[in-house]
Amino acid sequence: MTRDPGWGNVRAVPMNVSPPLSTRRRFLRGGALVASAWVAAPALLLGQAPPSRRVRVGVMGLRRGKAHVAGYLAQPGVEVAWLCDVDRRSLEEVAGGVEKKQGRAPRITRDFRHLLDDPELDAVSIAAPNHWHTPATLMACAAGKHVYVEKPGSHNLQEAGWIVAAAREHRRLVQMGNQRRSWPHVREAMDRLHSGAIGPLRFVRSWYAASRGSIGRGRPSPVPEWLDYDLWQGPAPDRAYRDNVVHYDWHWRWHWGGGELANNGIHALDLVRWGLRADHPATVSCTGGRFHFDDDQETPDTQVVTYGFGGAVAVWEGHSCEPQGLEGVGFGVTFQGENGSLVLLDRGWRQTDAKNKTVAEGAGQWDDTRHFANFIGAIRNGETLTSEIDEAQKSTRLCHLGNIAWRSGSLLAVDPSDGSIRDADERIRGLIGREYRPGWQPRVGG
Repeated sequence: MTRDPGWGNVRAVPMNVSPPLSTRRRFLRGGALVASAWVAAPALLLGQAPPSRRVRVGVMGLRRGKAHVAGYLAQPGVEVAWLCDVDRRSLEEVAGGVEKKQGRAPRITRDFRHLLDDPELDAVSIAAPNHWHTPATLMACAAGKHVYVEKPGSHNLQEAGWIVAAAREHRRLVQMGNQRRSWPHVREAMDRLHSGAIGPLRFVRSWYAASRGSIGRGRPSPVPEWLDYDLWQGPAPDRAYRDNVVHYDWHWRWHWGGGELANNGIHALDLVRWGLRADHPATVSCTGGRFHFDDDQETPDTQVVTYGFGGAVAVWEGHSCEPQGLEGVGFGVTFQGENGSLVLLDRGWRQTDAKNKTVAEGAGQWDDTRHFANFIGAIRNGETLTSEIDEAQKSTRLCHLGNIAWRSGSLLAVDPSDGSIRDADERIRGLIGREYRPGWQPRVGG
């Protein structure tokens, strides 16, 4: 992958949009409105304690974002100061609950940029669709805000570099939402792997299985009165509204999402790479297809990606419409070493020896709250992020590489030193980045 000459200096230029619900002042009109010009100060610098113990957070996207709100409200001294969503119904619903819980009403807006205009806001938490992840993070970092961004954090391989560059350029804390990094039983299992409990790792199998139905054939229709579709599209090139995209099935269109690999595969592959203690693979291949339904879905419902990591091979299997996963569950990772294996599930882990006898095990459970607590602790006390964006995007790159391999029908040769694709042809180069709506292009350099 060829990087732009000014890779380390990232900014984003937003376009004019319709007014939000908030009564905040209007932003300057015109395409020259630059996010880096909004930097309102006294932003927290890495390693510094805040002037008070209270941390003020704004949440963007209130479907998955409801979990963000709950995670922050569970933290002492954290105020959910802003809520942002393009869906008026979600704003009204969540705002009432936040006011009741914290005794103070949050400010509400449909326009994410109003959060960035608040000089007292410490952080933004981004739970919007994938096509918003990197552009919104770039804008927030330039505005002096720390960021929690949902997985996968980037829509494409090029953005995976940009989001890290923005965090470094503006010295912001950026945490990605692959929350298993903060689960005690997962960390315990990783410690066992890294201590050599099953010897050198040679093969890792990961999987996700679900029973998703058809998304049907979307019909052109008027935009619902509760939705600001212009803001929903944001940085993605304009497409006419269809009735089977918002709020979830955008996942299965390349224009906005990355399929099951970028949706749930990222969680498994992050554990794979963590267990292997590897940064980037040397080869990536992918097979699969859309086999179950004849509908608008563009991404595979059945997909197998194979990654060559030098001395080990890793596989991810995605079965969106076949709920029978390995180990009797829909999600998991199995590590195989020279002296046994370790299976890691959301409910716990189990280590077996070379004769498949259980020698150790541990229990666990789903817990988002710890990951949000870690993010707040990093802002407030300088704690180490468990999923800092550079480490997180190394895992996300596995998703992008797998999708590029499938879409191009190619066996990818990857440079293990930086994750770039070697000898990329025109077809592959066209899948590394994307086009943006006029006025919303993330800027690199200058």
